[in-house]
Amino acid sequence: MAGRGEDGFSPSNIMKNEMIAVILAGGQGSRLKDLTKNSAKPAVPFGGRYRIIDFTLSNCVNSGVHNIGVITQYQPLTLNNHIGNGASWGLDHLDSGVTILQPYSNKEGSKWFEGTAHAIYQNIDYIDSMDPEYLLVLSGDHIYKMDYGDMLRVHKEKKAALTVAVIDVPWDEASRFGIMNTDENNRIIEFEEKPAQPKNNHASMGIYIFNWQRLRSVLINGFTKEIPMIDFGKNVIPFYIKSGDNVFAYNFAGYWKDVGTIQSLWEANMEFIDGRGGLNIRDRSWRIFSKNPIAPPQFITDTATVSDSMIVDGCFVAGNIDHSILSANVQVKENSLVKDSVIMPDCSIGKNVKISHAIIGENSVIGDNAVIEGTDEVAVVGNNEVIGVKTNED
Repeated sequence: MAGRGEDGFSPSNIMKNEMIAVILAGGQGSRLKDLTKNSAKPAVPFGGRYRIIDFTLSNCVNSGVHNIGVITQYQPLTLNNHIGNGASWGLDHLDSGVTILQPYSNKEGSKWFEGTAHAIYQNIDYIDSMDPEYLLVLSGDHIYKMDYGDMLRVHKEKKAALTVAVIDVPWDEASRFGIMNTDENNRIIEFEEKPAQPKNNHASMGIYIFNWQRLRSVLINGFTKEIPMIDFGKNVIPFYIKSGDNVFAYNFAGYWKDVGTIQSLWEANMEFIDGRGGLNIRDRSWRIFSKNPIAPPQFITDTATVSDSMIVDGCFVAGNIDHSILSANVQVKENSLVKDSVIMPDCSIGKNVKISHAIIGENSVIGDNAVIEGTDEVAVVGNNEVIGVKTNED
């Protein structure tokens, strides 16, 4: 164990608030349709055993960032219950913690978050209480592994006021993202929000490191003088560039997926099965942690066939599973086929059912003889939805 310094604090305690993280996790995720009808997008199940926010939380812990605020707004109950006191990520110790930051009211009225930067502004008191030198701002709805410590090292080397993580996306998709135009030193000289004719394909990942006192001053000055500072992309980053602040890009070359649409969520799950893109879930040096239910072992009957699939605890399988993910406590009865699909937790699938190219939401029931097949688009059954006739069998 490291010894304590003359001031009574251990080295780990001295460093713990050099950088804290704030995760923006309040989005509705309307493009995920009925999968987010009752919960925020970061709480959507992924990969059988996880929820989307687990990847960002685990990246923080693996990067040595142990004080995290999670900003919620839309339907936060599932997300709040999932995160709890942070014990599943080792965030329940004296020198670490996770804090749920929700909208509130004071004598001036309601405090609903109007944008990404506005959400940070509304939580200045929380950030000040942690007294960080650097603020790491993250999105809670992406699938990736990333060492934020390496990004901080580059931020310091460049003497940056703001560093933005960027990834090169396919040119035909660049117009969907905020694009960072850089010079030969990787300094960001122009930001374009979803340009029709992008000048490059360096897309913002929604990951930022700010010098906290500078950002604090910019936000307070902006909202005091009614200068728009609602969003980082639309307002804050252009302001930094125009003001001559040192704004640099941090190039990321690993796997990263924005799972904000049904198609991208399905694709990411299929890539998860296949191990494509370098997202090695079995890497013990960079684990993805989660809060998992206590469930009995999976049971696969003698009538079942399973190939190229992930089957999680609590599952009962009597049918045929091909290249699919069955999350916790899923039942698939006799003569049913699940192919190229994602079945979220606590679903019940009856007999003689055919499911392919689909996502089946949490707690849904698929009655006997139902057919759910996606063709050009992924078929979706929403959370708690009942398709067909539910039988009384266990």
